[in-house]
Amino acid sequence: MHPILFKILHFQIGTYGLLYAISFLVALRVATHYARKEGIEPARILDLGIYALLSGIIGAKLFLYLIDLPHYLRHPEEILRTWRAAGVFYGGLLFALAVGLFYLRRHRISVWKATDAVAPAAAIGQAIGRLGCFAAGCCYGIPADTPISVTFRNPEAYHLTGVTLDTPLLPTQLFHSASNFLTFFVLVFFYRRKSRPGTIFWLYLLLHGGFRFTVEFFRGDYRGPQIAGNLTTSQLIALAGFLIAGFMLLKILRSGRPAESGGGK
Repeated sequence: MHPILFKILHFQIGTYGLLYAISFLVALRVATHYARKEGIEPARILDLGIYALLSGIIGAKLFLYLIDLPHYLRHPEEILRTWRAAGVFYGGLLFALAVGLFYLRRHRISVWKATDAVAPAAAIGQAIGRLGCFAAGCCYGIPADTPISVTFRNPEAYHLTGVTLDTPLLPTQLFHSASNFLTFFVLVFFYRRKSRPGTIFWLYLLLHGGFRFTVEFFRGDYRGPQIAGNLTTSQLIALAGFLIAGFMLLKILRSGRPAESGGGK
């Protein structure tokens, strides 16, 4: 596609980086909107977003190398080659959640109210960010000669992401983006009808886990060694999140009581 938006002399703007920045700003705007509805000071959510972004980047990079550590120990030069890769989403999510929980407890903000405010923001941010993946060529799909397949021909895309050139591939980046947009609209719809804190967060985790687990079957890029049959690490985490979220949603709905909402519990 178009990994470089434009270049002036030695200065260039990457499409992925620009869309990633836009996704972060849009996510912050959505998060502050729902923070007000939850009675949370928007400035706290802004600070939380910055901490989550930084910790998410670190976690995604670390997870990228940890899930295939023997390979990178044998080929340390690959660390430099993949340094500009986005990393593993679930590694970033776990790190961001850990830092976010620490921040919320420190400032005595309800965890469930905060996560309900952040969940739609995360979905729309991912939806826009995946368009950046499509432009750069990362997270590409398996070869398939179908009406919806795309063919990457830009050598810069191969240099940056290793995407297969001149071969029709399934646009899994767009599959991810579409599922994230759908998740966002579902969360917005149910947010207006929710009566229990925590419901929107668990619904986000349920939808994201289900979609991610499915789309991973059509990914063609290398995502570390496969385990538990033909499943990737991301699929196992997605499946675990899906099952946990389903259990928690059933528990919340059956209890007839809100999830804990006081003092960051």
